[in-house]
Amino acid sequence: MATRERPLSPHLQVYRWQIQMATSILHRATGIFLSVGALIIAGGLLALMIGPESWTCFTNHAGAWYGKLFLFAWTWSFAYHLCNGIRHIVQDFAVGFSIPAFVRSSWLSVVASLVLTALVWAYVLLSGGAA
Repeated sequence: MATRERPLSPHLQVYRWQIQMATSILHRATGIFLSVGALIIAGGLLALMIGPESWTCFTNHAGAWYGKLFLFAWTWSFAYHLCNGIRHIVQDFAVGFSIPAFVRSSWLSVVASLVLTALVWAYVLLSGGAA
């Protein structure tokens, strides 16, 4: 029996990037990143439970440049996942399915997540919480 060449489905390199594609991929990626952050929070609670030495080690890592970078990225991931989740809930009520509305709501979820992240970190930095 001879095998026939089947046409391949177009993949990411075929399509021109659009905001709708980016928001879909980002929503999945931020969900995974939030899961990793939840594990790190659980590790922090475990360190707090074990004792002062473990907690000091955890806070030293969280206060290092890479810890702050992770916290900033985790904050943005949370804000983006929240904003995009709200967008999906609105669309569940059959609102915003036209292409212009879909593009507008996609950009709105990205911009709103950046604004929320900036507000959270402005509060953290101005109140001395990240010192």
